[in-house]
Amino acid sequence: MTAQAFVPPDEIRARFSQAMSNLYRSEVPLYGELLALVAEVNRNVLADRPALAEQLALTGERERLDLERHGAIRVGTADELATLRRLFAVMGMQPVGYYDLSTAGVPVHSTAFRAVHEDALQRSPFRVFTSLLRLELIDDPALRERATALLARRRIFTPEALRLIETHERDGGLEADDAVRFVVEALETFRWHRQATVDAETYRQLNEQHRLVADVVAFKGPHINHLTPRTLDIDAVQRTMPTRGITPKAVIEGPPPRTCPILLRQTSFKALQEEVAFLGSDGEAQPGSHTARFGEIEQRGAALTPAGRALYDRLLASARTQLDDSDPERYLARLSEHFAEMPDDYEALRQRGLAYFRYFPTRRGLAARQDPGRPTDLDALLDAGHLTYEPLVYEDFLPVSAAGIFQSNLGEAARGDYSQGGNRSAFEAALGSPVQDELALYAASQRRSLRACADALGLAPEALSLEDGV
Repeated sequence: MTAQAFVPPDEIRARFSQAMSNLYRSEVPLYGELLALVAEVNRNVLADRPALAEQLALTGERERLDLERHGAIRVGTADELATLRRLFAVMGMQPVGYYDLSTAGVPVHSTAFRAVHEDALQRSPFRVFTSLLRLELIDDPALRERATALLARRRIFTPEALRLIETHERDGGLEADDAVRFVVEALETFRWHRQATVDAETYRQLNEQHRLVADVVAFKGPHINHLTPRTLDIDAVQRTMPTRGITPKAVIEGPPPRTCPILLRQTSFKALQEEVAFLGSDGEAQPGSHTARFGEIEQRGAALTPAGRALYDRLLASARTQLDDSDPERYLARLSEHFAEMPDDYEALRQRGLAYFRYFPTRRGLAARQDPGRPTDLDALLDAGHLTYEPLVYEDFLPVSAAGIFQSNLGEAARGDYSQGGNRSAFEAALGSPVQDELALYAASQRRSLRACADALGLAPEALSLEDGV
């Protein structure tokens, strides 16, 4: 078997992302309306802001924009999480970051599976935010034991999916026919199942513990609970959703509106109440309802360095003590006031080492490659127009924002008291591997772009180096 016969992981990931989108559109019709709205807003933004369109073309983001999605899934056991890691590895996706949501009253901890190299991200930026239920946080011992037993019995992967994962691990890849089958079989794990695996009373007890506990434990599989397109103007989407019959959450999670977006802003529409069938004592299905799946939209900005994240976290913590989402306009105004300290200018962010950037040689720089009097340090090359730069896209998530989205859809009444805090070592043990440091990945992407510029301009690689973490 030769590697040349294998379908590239990036291609399998792109196929799976499209198949997932088609599946979710068939299951949640409002998702299709959401895609149409986001596409319309993006077209308008690109037409009205030619400089942004040029920026996206330079970085390759324009091509990926219409394909960009992130999904979210919740699993209940270490075995399910570890097998998901192996499944996503077939698609070139690795676990990045650790997110503890227990401090926000949600009994899960999470990671994001995604591609880790900028070239792979350009081909398919599909991500899946993956949460593991923390059974130890269920305070009722009998219910915890019942939930553990229910999860131990279920099988969320098809035998064929497991076989294909093993084939990939044994051979180092999948051939064309196997790659097609893999997408079909892997999709079954994410499909909605109306039939619950518990009776109505057990469901009620799980739901009273936390609505997310019921969502994870009471069903055959960990259905995808949202699929998120990327917009270039989330405020326009938020304003327009009601005109399309979609009710958004009260406020947008994340940083305030900015000329130069940073990190991640997210909004969503309320979770759907869906008909389900519980197990009946007489063997007959008992009708009921369950609320879990919702629609979400995101706007991504520049990835921040450790210094930038520290500033962001400090400003957000300060703002949250005074924020009240009962008045959305006042909420945004107060948030913007607190974030005035964060520069809203890419050059200022770059000069202060607050954000990561990707650097590109210009025609002028390439033409001057043999000029003995040309500048040779980074700032001088930028000033002379020999190099240009664009912000690196933030590819990951924000714990506070994720918790805000969860709570807005699960309801404040579902908020639990889970004061135990995070447990990264336990999560990584369940996962079967460490999670990668997202900041290190951005720093590596920035370094690669600088080295490519140095090579293109005939400079020594170290000529355009930056300090670690900048």
